[in-house]
Parts: sequence; C-alpha cells; structure tokens
Amino acid sequence: MDKNWEDQLQSLWLQLGTISNEAFIQHIKNHVELLTDNNSQAVADFERACAFDSTGHEKEAEPLYRSALDHGLTGLRRRRARIQLASTLRNNGKTEESIHILREEKAHYSDELNDAVDSFLALSLSSAGKYEEALSLTLKALSHHLPRYNRSVYNYAKGLHNEL
Repeated sequence: MDKNWEDQLQSLWLQLGTISNEAFIQHIKNHVELLTDNNSQAVADFERACAFDSTGHEKEAEPLYRSALDHGLTGLRRRRARIQLASTLRNNGKTEESIHILREEKAHYSDELNDAVDSFLALSLSSAGKYEEALSLTLKALSHHLPRYNRSVYNYAKGLHNEL
C-alpha cells in the first residue's frame, strides 16, 4: 500500500464518531476505490468490513471480512480480519465458528495481537457458557502485564481450566 493512501486512511479513521456513521462508511468506500495494486480487493473489502463493524453493522461486515480473507489478505490486516471476523460472528450468534477461528489463530500464529486473540476468545467462550475456560484465558493474558504476582496469577488461572 502507498504510504500516502495509508496516511489518508488513518485520517479517515480519526473521523469515526465525529461524523455520522453513514458519512464515515461512505468516506471509507470512496477511499478504498483509490486502490490499484494487486491486493486491492482484499484490502478494500477488509477496510469496508471494519467501517461497517465499527459502526454497529456486523451483518454487513461479516461477508466483507470473509471476502477479504478469500482474496488473500496478508500480514497484520489478515490477523486483524480473523480476529474481527470472529468477534463479528459472536455478535451474529455464530459463537462456535468464532471459537474455532480464534483457537486456530492462537495455535498457529503469534504477534503483538496475541492478547487480542485471547480477549476475543474469552468473550466467545463466555458466550458459549464456558466461563471457567474464559476466565482462565483472561487471567493468563493479564498475568503477563502485572507488575507483581505474574506467576501466581498465571498458575491460579491454569488451575481453573487445564488445557488439553
């Protein structure tokens, strides 16, 4: 992606909440039409999905996330798309699919979004009634950020739910 295009995109995202949702979505739609590289359809669908998702239109976001992934979205956007699709699926009542996606992300990828994966997985597990596993996952993620008691919190969390 062109740095100028990315900078303009960030400027548009700063408008979220300061203009109407409809105007925001339209601005994103207009901006992604400027894309011309080989990966443009995947990025365009992802950014449009994000705009819909961020304005409370999860039903419209879901097929766009899927399309972005099907069109070969890569890098950090791919990881974000999987996390955000899973969150959207949970909101759309597809909790088991959400859990499946997030477990797959957790098992096969690792980056600065690991805690986000754990957070959304915990939300999905909670929605599925798997409260102990959700709490365990949340406490394990939190334990890495505590100034003290890291090991104690982590071990207590492991005791709540033993992973297979």
